Amino acid sequence: MTELSGATVLVTGANGGLGTEFVRQALERGATKVYAAARRPRQWDDERIVPLELDVTDAASVARAVELAGDTTVLVNNAGILRPGRLVDGDVDALRAHLETNVVGPLLLTSAFAPVLRRAHGALVNVASILSWLGGAGAYGVSKAALWSATDSLRLELADDGVQVVGAYLGYTDTAMTEGVDAPKNDPADVVRAVWDGVVTGAHEVLADELTRQVRGSLGAPVEARYPALAGE
Repeated sequence: MTELSGATVLVTGANGGLGTEFVRQALERGATKVYAAARRPRQWDDERIVPLELDVTDAASVARAVELAGDTTVLVNNAGILRPGRLVDGDVDALRAHLETNVVGPLLLTSAFAPVLRRAHGALVNVASILSWLGGAGAYGVSKAALWSATDSLRLELADDGVQVVGAYLGYTDTAMTEGVDAPKNDPADVVRAVWDGVVTGAHEVLADELTRQVRGSLGAPVEARYPALAGE
């Protein structure tokens, strides 16, 4: 478990709906400083929030972030992209972009900040998705499935160093990323509250809503049961 009271938190993708909630709620829970990282960081009306320019896909930008935010004790890999498209007849550049931002980016950040987190016996949060476990989401789903796998491996690699690694999984949530989705959506505040609760209680995974819990629990079922469209084959 990792205390947020007195912590220094770095949140990537801080300008978005989830990112803003991670920043706000970290301070509510007693964090003394939050680095609000984004490619184009905005200004915040709170001296405890430090805007930080960061491109998670650029190694030089990540290295600068470590220099500026070397007192980080909790790293939240929240930045991500979502672009529609199929795999078979889609744009391979879209696949590469998803992998670079949603997988390579968190891995670059984690590797760069690992010495800092080890010294602090801190925490790493990777924000994934219910689509880590569901096919049909194209390049985005592939990237989130990869992040799930990477998060499990990072947890094992950092366990002996006292670093808590939390995988956060959630269904559709009411942010700019899902504006075009016509489906029930989570409140970002509820999702982030669940994630921070998991951090402070020592959780390895946070399943932020009932649908996500159901899908996670279905992974042992036959593929035909999980995807009814295949039952007629």
